[in-house]
Amino acid sequence: MESDFWCFVHFFSEVRQNMKPRQFRSLLTKMKFMKLGSKPDTFQSEDKHVRYVASELASDIVVNVADVKFYLHKFPLLSKSSQLQKLVSTANEQSSDDVIITDMPGGPAAFEICAKYCYGMVVTLNAHNVIAARCAAEYLGMHETMEKGNLAYKIDVFLNSVIFRSWKDSIIVLQTTMSMLPWSEDLKLISHCVESIASRAVVDTSKVDWSYTYNRKKLPEENGTDPNWNGVRNYKVVPNDWWVEDLSELEVDLYKRVMASINSKGIICGEVIGESLKAYAYRHFPALIKGVTRSTDKTNYRSTVDTIIFLLPDEKGCVSCSFLLKLLKAAILVDSGEVAKKELIKKIGHQLEQASVSDLLMKAPEGDTLMYNVDVVLNIVHEFLIRDQNSEIKALEADEGQEINQPGILSEASKLMVAKLIDGYLAEIARDQNLPASKFIELADMVSSISRPGHDGLYRAIDMYLKEHPGITKSERKKICKLMDCKKLSVDACMHAVQNERLPLRVIVQVLFFEQVRAAATSGTSTPDLPKSIRDLNYGSQRSSRSTPNADEDWDAVATAEELKVLKGELAALKLERKNSEKIEGRRSVDKAAFHKMKGVLMTKKIFAKLLSSKHGNGDTSGSDSSESPSSANPEEAKSMSSTHRRISVS
Repeated sequence: MESDFWCFVHFFSEVRQNMKPRQFRSLLTKMKFMKLGSKPDTFQSEDKHVRYVASELASDIVVNVADVKFYLHKFPLLSKSSQLQKLVSTANEQSSDDVIITDMPGGPAAFEICAKYCYGMVVTLNAHNVIAARCAAEYLGMHETMEKGNLAYKIDVFLNSVIFRSWKDSIIVLQTTMSMLPWSEDLKLISHCVESIASRAVVDTSKVDWSYTYNRKKLPEENGTDPNWNGVRNYKVVPNDWWVEDLSELEVDLYKRVMASINSKGIICGEVIGESLKAYAYRHFPALIKGVTRSTDKTNYRSTVDTIIFLLPDEKGCVSCSFLLKLLKAAILVDSGEVAKKELIKKIGHQLEQASVSDLLMKAPEGDTLMYNVDVVLNIVHEFLIRDQNSEIKALEADEGQEINQPGILSEASKLMVAKLIDGYLAEIARDQNLPASKFIELADMVSSISRPGHDGLYRAIDMYLKEHPGITKSERKKICKLMDCKKLSVDACMHAVQNERLPLRVIVQVLFFEQVRAAATSGTSTPDLPKSIRDLNYGSQRSSRSTPNADEDWDAVATAEELKVLKGELAALKLERKNSEKIEGRRSVDKAAFHKMKGVLMTKKIFAKLLSSKHGNGDTSGSDSSESPSSANPEEAKSMSSTHRRISVS
């Protein structure tokens, strides 16, 4: 038996010296096991709890390992195991032939391997049993001090020469180490496995000539769709993330150690690390990533989620924002620690422009009256804005003489994308009838500082909220509508807004006015002159000191059917006016231009005159520059007319 092993070592050394490295690695991948001993296996079973050696000599020792009794002989065992020597000596002092072992690593199966080795019987070691055999040999003290080339030494040679040089076997062996703790840790078997796997994962892909698992979408070069493909198919193309799926089979603690070792080498790029984390997450909790889990699974999943968060690359863009948001949903579901969730929120905030509305729609925690978790989105947007502020501060702190091509990390395009994203998100959460106006306003106001060319998306969100929340107060309705800039509505949005019975009359008049201004600008005429009562409708303007609170409340209330009828009629006239403007735009006649300018002014005054007439009866609505609001010209009369024509408001 011993001579066979040394022949193996000598043969292995010669082969290694004479072969090229690639050929040698290929040979190692085919050597999946090692046989020790030459005698036939004579171990037999009486039942599942009794094992014995078929021999003419009667057994003189009974070794009890867990619930199995081994009827054996002292001489072959004691010559190779120092621990059995001690145990037998103790048993002899007690006049007993029984040896009891309660803490054998690997249990009865591992002990039987060691016992067969002592008898010189054939023992086959492979990736599945070699760790158990090594730990058992260590427990039994089967070292060089007992016999040259003892079992522990031979297993170490097999591990270092074969197992740790094989990608697949290294992973299998690493998986078996968990059941051998703490022995596998103390013997540094786990560390050797981790280092072996990590070292192979970071090699240049051109040197990968061993088998691996890869079931994801193939590379363009592999499919022959690469634009630079010259017609010659290269079957040896190896993707950069070739190792990802194999590592996904590891238990989470082992996976964490391997990934930490890979990261420490600084060779694998962040994108590949991110792909590995994504594959691991979908492999181990696909339902959790989709937001579906049972309460009994939370504890089991928590360590996995926390590990993935811990391993996330620091570089922006290595992991998609969509995956980060799914991971955040999972972290909330399994009650991950606040530190882990804050780290995720920070990473999401740094690339929020990549997200979609569906990604942001997270269910509210159990027991919450809201449909969606709006607070999390508020925190994410806050991180995004902090990043922008920090960028501006760094730009200001830079030397004045230093040229700065990009004053901040965030581009204007990124800000605009986030603003549009939040507009879309607001339109979705606005359907939640339990969503308070304060939450809606807070989130919309956070991105109000981001200048965007159009407010159509925000208008749709506001319209949806007003539709689903008809019972809000006038004050809340006013604050919500104040978020929108009427000047930035498209023509279609303006046409819809003017006929929208959910909007305050103030907003409708503003929209109509700015649409008329746009029509005037298109036709080359000047902005129409308006009565002061209309000019004071703009939010932020100072009201006339003589305007009454009742009149101001009337403008903030929703429009009546009569007022909408007037506005719709004038809107049709405005459309016709715009068409006429476009027809004569190319004409340069001074007389016609002057006529057109006067016509635009008259049209605007006509609209507001009719509107004020419907609102205040027959009061003065002449619309001259010096004219005041009817409510301020004659307070008593205005109060009387206001009472007569009081509208029914839905607020």
